[in-house]
Amino acid sequence: MKITIIGSGKMGEALARGILRAEFIRAEQMIVTDVIPAQANALAVALGATALHDNKAAVANATLVIIAVKPKDVASLCREITATLPTECIVISIAAGITLAQLAKALGRSDLSLVRAMPNTPCLVGAGAIGVSFAPQVPQETRGLVMRLLATIGMVEEFPEALLNAVTGLSGSGPAYVALFIEALADGGVLMGLPRAQAQRLAAQTVLGTAQLVLQTNQHPAQEKDAVSSPGGTTIAGVAALEDNGFRAAAIAAVKAATQRAVALSEE
Repeated sequence: MKITIIGSGKMGEALARGILRAEFIRAEQMIVTDVIPAQANALAVALGATALHDNKAAVANATLVIIAVKPKDVASLCREITATLPTECIVISIAAGITLAQLAKALGRSDLSLVRAMPNTPCLVGAGAIGVSFAPQVPQETRGLVMRLLATIGMVEEFPEALLNAVTGLSGSGPAYVALFIEALADGGVLMGLPRAQAQRLAAQTVLGTAQLVLQTNQHPAQEKDAVSSPGGTTIAGVAALEDNGFRAAAIAAVKAATQRAVALSEE
């Protein structure tokens, strides 16, 4: 198998590093490109992969191509590479808001297996949350291969394409929300006298541990919240303060706003 990743930004790098860390392929089986050649070169050197500066050449022998460019650049990129994409090549787009129909139109070919995926940056450490949708013509064997590939860098869930914008709003953009929460927790600790570095480590580990608890027990998050909220205790006082300041409403509004922006991107 040969994998080409077009776009060496944060998400392209996260996917490349995650795939190689999981040993799904060897470094010499990966090609990376970028509109900024120096960026592709730096990533290739760090990974032991190959950097090319001609997208047409980069996809010519690929088994699988990951499109990790900005949404506004997807159509022109597809027109650029379509003539040299091998027959039955798997093309995965991770561009927010770009539909499978738009991808198919830009490529203008019916012999390709088209996939739309929404990963997030924790893929870099093998802890991603990834939503995926397949074009109807993609064979089951190919779907299985894509799911196994993506599973090397995180948890994978298949969705009807109509729901992928919501996946973008929740888990695609979610690391930013969580990072803000970790920062705010640490700031609270500093306000109460904790050293900054220790407060940040405590905050990050608390988020990590609670997430693992929810995933491993499969309990509703409210059960985990109730388990540490003793009557008249410290936790319920903190929860009440969060509710007074619109914490839950703000989180819901963030997912809604990001989802709506993903929809708008597909219409620009």
